[in-house]
This record gives sequence, C-alpha cells and structure tokens, in this order.
Amino acid sequence: MSAVPPVPSTPSVPANPSVPSAPRRLGRRLLQLYAGLALYGASVALLVQAGLGLEPWGVLHQGLAGRTGLTIGVVSIGVGALVLLLWVPLRQRPGLGTVSNVLVVGLVMDATLAAVPEPRSLAVRVPLLCAGVVLNGAATGLYIAARLGPGPRDGLMTGLHRRTGRSVRLVRTAVEVAVVATGFALGGTVGVGTVLYALTIGPLAQLFLRLFAVPSAGGSAVVASGPPRGAILRG
Repeated sequence: MSAVPPVPSTPSVPANPSVPSAPRRLGRRLLQLYAGLALYGASVALLVQAGLGLEPWGVLHQGLAGRTGLTIGVVSIGVGALVLLLWVPLRQRPGLGTVSNVLVVGLVMDATLAAVPEPRSLAVRVPLLCAGVVLNGAATGLYIAARLGPGPRDGLMTGLHRRTGRSVRLVRTAVEVAVVATGFALGGTVGVGTVLYALTIGPLAQLFLRLFAVPSAGGSAVVASGPPRGAILRG
C-alpha cells in the first residue's frame, strides 16, 4: 500500500496593513457617527444664532419651538421620533445611527445654543452662517459615511421614493417645500441662509463623504451604502 503524499500547507496571506481590521473599522464608524451627529447639532445651532435663515427642517423646528415654548432641540427630538413612526407603514428598518440621530442632534443643539451667544452685528452673523453651513456639510459626510443607518428624515424620503416610484429628488423637494412652508407659517426663519444651504449642502456633503469614507474589507472605500446620494441628511 503506497504512502499518501503529504498535503502541502497553504501559505498564509499577509493582511493588508492599509485596511483596518473589523473591530477598528467599527470603532472608526462609531466615532464618525457620533462626531457627525454632534457636529450636525452644533452646526444647526450656529445657523439659529446667525439669524439669517435655517435649513428646511430647522425652519419647522424653530417655528414649533416658538409656538410651544419648548427648546428647539427638544422639538427636534420630538419631530424625529414622530417621523420615525412613519417608517412603520413604509417598512423602513432603523439602525443605530437612526435612533442616535433622534437624540444626539437635539441635545447638542440645545447645549450649543446655551454656550454660543447670539451676535448682533451682521459682520459676525454672516461668518457664523457660513461656518454653520460648512460644518453641516462635514457633519453630513461623517454621519452618512459611517453607514450605521440613515437619519429619520432621510429614511422618510427614501421610503416614500420606494413606495411611490417617484425620484428621490422629487420626493425630497416636495417634503422639504412642505416643511419650510409649514415652519415659516409657524414663525420659523427663512432667509438668505436657507437659500445658501440649499445651494451648497449637496456639493459639500459629497466632498466630505469622499473624505471620510471608511475602507471596506476589500480595501476600497465604501461610501453611504444606506441612503442613496440623492437623500442628503437633513437632521
């Protein structure tokens, strides 16, 4: 009976040092998630203090805050929770980032408003507005690139897109026009800042999405595998 030749051992493949391990990737994604949410809340607070116009959902939150006597951060949390309930008939599945979004953005918004005094000079308000818009774009890139679940308002838009068959751009525009109109009627601030935000947030978000992309296991940078690129975070 002939001897069976030994099976050659398979040489181990060295890990690519440029690709983080799974625990490190998760750690980075969690850091990006909460840094992005905190920065988002702070950036919206800067827009509020600038007093030159808010982003669409901020107009609604400010209008409701003025009518209810609640802080804008608390209103943001309440609206986010209500929007999240609308995910149920749309069959959307929330992630860690979705639930965290509802709480963190509003809490940081109120904390920033308490820490940053409201400027009276236009020479201060304009730079504050610009800083708020740019930081909002960075926050959007950080948050979405973490790929831990879309924000409640993003999920509403993408869910409506899937259920109606309409384009994401059309759905988003319709929702945000309705949100701005309602917020303005309630006393929210609409102005040059609202227009500046609408024109610049898309390019800024895409820039920061590429900058903060987390490398996947294969070594390539994966960006925003959750919501499509047409659904930019709106708080």
